[in-house]
Order: sequence, then structure tokens, then C-alpha cells
Amino acid sequence: MELTVNITTQQDSSVLATISGEIDAYTAPKLREQLLAIDTKNTKKAVLDLAGVGYMDSTGIGVIVAFYKSVIADGGELTLVGLSPRLKRLFDITGLSGIIHVEEEA
Repeated sequence: MELTVNITTQQDSSVLATISGEIDAYTAPKLREQLLAIDTKNTKKAVLDLAGVGYMDSTGIGVIVAFYKSVIADGGELTLVGLSPRLKRLFDITGLSGIIHVEEEA
């Protein structure tokens, strides 16, 4: 399956990355490349919308953790939104939901 990443800068200089598809060893390099293109020095808030992600393996987790570290190092914050129950469980099991802010569904 293909991976699609749409990045938009909001009026408040926050960045929203809408991701859809599967994140695995094959597609993770594309995601990494897209996220590295975000100017985290001038972005205080980054949001990754994962509502369209049907599958993620450890490679995808690694890309998100690396992006998180980059955002935090530049003084910003990262929020994950739209996680399916499966992805939420993945972040819970790895302990990352206690480190990276995961916005719960209302």
C-alpha cells in the first residue's frame, strides 16, 4: 500500500501532517523524508494526524520518535491525533503514549 503525507502550515505557524496508508519498512523512508522537511525551528507545535494509517510497524514508530526528538530539541511540542484503537495500543504498549502527547478521541 502507498503512503500519503500532506503537510500544511497553519496561520499560527503550527504544522499539521496528515498521514494515510501503511507505515512499514518500505514506506517509512518516505515519511522520514517528509517530516525532516518541516522547519521545526520555526514551528512551536506539530500535529501528526494518523487517522488514515491502517498499519504501523516498529520502523514507523522509530520515524515518529526521531521526529518527536527533533521537535522537542527545537523547543516545540508534538501531538498525535486520530489514532485507531490498534495504533493507540501500540503507543501504549511501547510506553510512548506517556512521552508523546496523544490526543484522545472525544
